[in-house]
Amino acid sequence: MRTLLVTGPGGSGRTTVAAATALAAARAGHRVLVISADRADTLGTALGTALGAPDAHPGLTTRRLDPDDHFRDDLLALQERAASALDLLGAERLDGEELTPLPGAAELALLRALRDAAREDAYDTVVVDLPPTPQALAALALPEQLRRYLRRLLPPERQAARALRPMLGRLAGVPMPAAWLYETAARREDDLAAVQRVLEAPTTTVRLVAEPGPAGADAVRTAATGLALHGLRTDLLIANRVLPEASSDTWLAGLAAQQHKTLDEWESAYGRAGRVHRVPHLGRDPRGADDLAALGLTAPGPAPDAVAWPVTDAPADDGTARYTWHIPLPGVTRDELGLVRRGDELVVTAGPFRRIVSLPSALRRCTVAGAGLSDGELRVRFTPDPDLWPSGR
Repeated sequence: MRTLLVTGPGGSGRTTVAAATALAAARAGHRVLVISADRADTLGTALGTALGAPDAHPGLTTRRLDPDDHFRDDLLALQERAASALDLLGAERLDGEELTPLPGAAELALLRALRDAAREDAYDTVVVDLPPTPQALAALALPEQLRRYLRRLLPPERQAARALRPMLGRLAGVPMPAAWLYETAARREDDLAAVQRVLEAPTTTVRLVAEPGPAGADAVRTAATGLALHGLRTDLLIANRVLPEASSDTWLAGLAAQQHKTLDEWESAYGRAGRVHRVPHLGRDPRGADDLAALGLTAPGPAPDAVAWPVTDAPADDGTARYTWHIPLPGVTRDELGLVRRGDELVVTAGPFRRIVSLPSALRRCTVAGAGLSDGELRVRFTPDPDLWPSGR
């Protein structure tokens, strides 16, 4: 299954691009699902039909997320499982009709939709109209973050002592975690792992949409850093609403010149293998299949080769390091970087973004010898710890 995550700064036209991409894929014979995370039916407006309308476009299925129902069902189920504890505390039960989604419910609904689409195995291509880039990155980083929290709060290895829990509770004189709590955590771990597999799959890529210009250039630079830090691959930068170069209107000619200056910079930085695609300005907001086709977007091809964070084994000339971990961070400067090791984890800060990553097994037995930024890549150097490294190595 090919998964395209479409995002960009607010107002960049990412919803229109998502609709045009999904429609092009359906016309190419793909079974396509397009998912909208927008409460307003902006995707349906672009397609010229209400989301969910049957057979509006052959081969294309549309789905708009509604976090209300899932949030209500999950919270009521949790309330039911914890009924005895709530009764002991004298807590008053919540009624389903009074529940409204809390912040974060929309992000969880989006992750659930990605998981379900992969499990359904009914589509060749899934196009996701994500929120603006900062919110999209926060949502896409959730599976890894929540799995880490679950492992810290309820370590899976402690479930082995399930049979001893009642006895331990009596001996210690304190209540022990109930079995259902571990079972719920295990189910959530499975769900989050399924979403993370979709995001990390070699067939999943990001399409970054921006309008060329100074503001768009800054947004693309920041987005590229955040996406790379979280291991998300950008296969296409879509320059939207590009004005024609020749215009007799002085005002329009000035805007076009500003756009094309940014486009030249993007071609230089991201233009390898045709990774920049220009979408013309139609002079109006695209509405319906004909307008979307006029944008010139095509069905997605195979995903580019996955770019991992490789570890190279090459002793340094000065003997200070043996291994180097290569972390791509395009667009970031040295002043925006932060690096801290905490046990078997590395805390990497790049501009406004931060990620805690587990060290590869070989590097856990090493100490950090230094780090440097070169050509948009953070290179962290490690040297084996004699106290932890096997003898003879």
